[in-house]
Amino acid sequence: MMAALRKTGWAATERVDELHALEGRATPTAVTRRHLVLGTPLVPPFPPDTERAIFAMGCFWGAERIFWQIDGVHTTAVGYCGGFTPNPTYEEVCTGRTGHAESVLCVFRPASVSYEQLLVAFFEGHDPTQGMRQGNDVGTQYRSGVFATSDAQLDAAKESAARYQERLYAAGFGQVATELLPAGPFYYAEEYHQQYLAANPGGYCGLGSTGVSCPAGVAGLGG
Repeated sequence: MMAALRKTGWAATERVDELHALEGRATPTAVTRRHLVLGTPLVPPFPPDTERAIFAMGCFWGAERIFWQIDGVHTTAVGYCGGFTPNPTYEEVCTGRTGHAESVLCVFRPASVSYEQLLVAFFEGHDPTQGMRQGNDVGTQYRSGVFATSDAQLDAAKESAARYQERLYAAGFGQVATELLPAGPFYYAEEYHQQYLAANPGGYCGLGSTGVSCPAGVAGLGG
């Protein structure tokens, strides 16, 4: 059923505006279990030595796996960010009428892995030039986005995107379409989506990279 939704669901490539977005609900999705790979809680409170990062790069199943494999990452979770509908369901996001992108929450320890290193994993893990799609996954929920949780993150994302753009142009790719915005609310996806590819190792992953390396070294962000 989920594969059918991805292939035959609404494939709108124009963003819905707030006036026409679905109403949503006040009750958040319940996520109670721990991370299937890392064994850590998926929901706050998080340890005081951690920081939150939110990325959108297509189907969140494969995107989450990229980040849970990085040393220094405390936990990851999938959800919805960048839109208007509060506490949406997966089916609602698939209609294109929530404004949200499928997103990954990455809680990391800056003393062990820098935000800039996460940006490298983000840009190299998908094709940020595709607009409202990633491969065969078409729709606004599959767009590329960095939802920054601080001004420092936003500045770093802008610098990283600009540097990567130069590499992409040199390799024959087009304009980076990644949204670079302050993070709004992150709404957790249903529990069966969390660490989906750990529970289903042969599951679907539509991500594909450009094969172009992303330059490292954003000033002001150590780790």
